[in-house]
Amino acid sequence: MQDVTIPARRPTGAAAEPVFGSTVQYVIDTLAMRIVSQEYGTDERLPSERQLAQDLGVARNTVREALDQLEARGMIRRRAGSGSFVTYHAGASSEALSPVAAETGPLHLQVVRSILEPEMVRLAIINMSPRRIEALGETLSQMEAVQTDANAFVRLEEEFHRQIASGTDNPLLIACYNLVIDARRQAFRAAMYRRHLTPSRIAIYQRSYNALFNAIAARDIEEATEFMKLALVEDQKLLLQED
Repeated sequence: MQDVTIPARRPTGAAAEPVFGSTVQYVIDTLAMRIVSQEYGTDERLPSERQLAQDLGVARNTVREALDQLEARGMIRRRAGSGSFVTYHAGASSEALSPVAAETGPLHLQVVRSILEPEMVRLAIINMSPRRIEALGETLSQMEAVQTDANAFVRLEEEFHRQIASGTDNPLLIACYNLVIDARRQAFRAAMYRRHLTPSRIAIYQRSYNALFNAIAARDIEEATEFMKLALVEDQKLLLQED
């Protein structure tokens, strides 16, 4: 998986970066991640504001504000009556999306995930609205449709975790987990998945994520946090096979 870059934010100085509410920032970060990972390719039209609002579990005016900011950053172009189109080109900027993620090794990543993910799912179960749980179920359905495409499965896996993070309604935790997702995209993990994420392993993960979703939908904190811990153990086993 190639490194991705994003147009740099304006440095602190003559003109300060605007500050957004946590929900708007979540939508900005989520759509920017999808664009730089090429889930939405250059010149591709984004889903409608209504579709994005349903997908992310937010209001349409929140999506509209986020799209305004992405256009200001040069990542999309909005055409009246036609929609929003991706203008971002991978490699167009020399600044990394997240320099700290580029410096994060496999062990560092696992340590942070072990701290964040069990607590993240606990808070999500407490705070997620039925509409967000429904959107999480839609992502799971897409995951279950994947049979052999490891990259597609990983993208959906990231989206599934990002939706759980968003469900905590904790803007600092959401920001931290976006950084975790960025670190998970580093080359070592991409190569690891190409070798180990076989169709049979995808099927195993699909069953596990189905069990996690059922626990979240049932508001079963104990079962959901136990899944998160077991998933971390499985990732650790893959890393040990790489040594």
